[in-house]
Amino acid sequence: MVEIRQEFIEQASYIARNAEVLPGGIEELAVKLQHSADTNTPLRIKLGMDPTRPDLHLGHTVVMRKLKEFQKFGHKIVLLVGGATAMIGDPSGKSETRPALTKEQVEENAKTYFEQMSKVLDVSQAEVVNNADWLHKMSFTELLALAGKVTVAQMMTRDDFAKRYAEGKPISIVEFYYPLMQAYDSVAIDADIELGGTDQRFNTLLGRDIQAAYGKKYPQLVVLLPLLEGTDGVVKMSKTYPEHCISLTDSAKDMFGKLMSIPDNMITRYFSLLTDTSKEDLEKYDAQIADGSINPRNLKMQLAHTITEEYHGKDGADKAQEDFINVVSNKGIPDDIQEVKVENGKSMLDLLVELNFVASKGEAKRLIQGGGVKIDGEKIADMAYTVSFEENVVLQAGKRKFAKLVH
Repeated sequence: MVEIRQEFIEQASYIARNAEVLPGGIEELAVKLQHSADTNTPLRIKLGMDPTRPDLHLGHTVVMRKLKEFQKFGHKIVLLVGGATAMIGDPSGKSETRPALTKEQVEENAKTYFEQMSKVLDVSQAEVVNNADWLHKMSFTELLALAGKVTVAQMMTRDDFAKRYAEGKPISIVEFYYPLMQAYDSVAIDADIELGGTDQRFNTLLGRDIQAAYGKKYPQLVVLLPLLEGTDGVVKMSKTYPEHCISLTDSAKDMFGKLMSIPDNMITRYFSLLTDTSKEDLEKYDAQIADGSINPRNLKMQLAHTITEEYHGKDGADKAQEDFINVVSNKGIPDDIQEVKVENGKSMLDLLVELNFVASKGEAKRLIQGGGVKIDGEKIADMAYTVSFEENVVLQAGKRKFAKLVH
């Protein structure tokens, strides 16, 4: 039995905050950290990313912040772009077969990933690889050998596959290859630890099994992070639900405003997963909210400023807070709103999309239904509303988006 020194137990405990370490928990992680230090061999920390969409959101930063902690302790981050796996699409948590992406779509979506990630961790010190470099070169015999290391029964222990099978929904054999390919990536890059969201439990643990099958003496540990809820506080943050998603490419103003819209019961969760707030402060915030000694809005303002400052700097966060207070708290209208030339008869649905106030007509309809679209302060309720005005008017969409309409 290896005697674990206290410093590595403390390191492991720090890294394991907000995380689940499998299969051996903090103790096994501490052993890996200690062995790494004793042999002067940095651990190889794997994060796989399928560039299925061109931009990242705050939910992605939960795992990225954990990578940053490993970097701080001197370990090697391996950022794996799923050039091959993205062409299948991860079936984790999906109720139906996902459409495959083309090689061109994968390359286009991957372009901005690392620029966005650099806002959180030091990408320049990371090793960047693409699994297309080895997976596309595998012979059919090698692919069969990989598939032979896992049974259909093992695959069917996945909740999503089991549920779809029970419901009579199709499961493509190709989808079985996705976790196999992700697992083989761990062999190809010799990963010591793999990070992922809690929806990646099966895939990441399979990587450990496949490494062992290929002869790795000490297979990877798995560190799973929570999936952050969107601004509705219910569904996980996703670009599928843009109205509840906070993108890293959002302006400071939009980022701040969206953070101010989260439910009060999400305040300490966002502090915990998206900032460096201490455990003691988190407990204090929970107690203050519970006993009513603090206005949740003030705490939310602190949260919004902290996160916005990380991505847009102090000046950007200060200005965003000032605008929010003016527009929302003081019921004001920003001084710097854009002027848009609009002819009478323009469909409101079309106008909202053209101004990028919404991503689609469907989102525009939901916004109107919720009373979020106003002309000079008057709510628009008619889906077929067309713009009609004699003098310049102010269009408001949601709490933070404004435009002055002029002829």
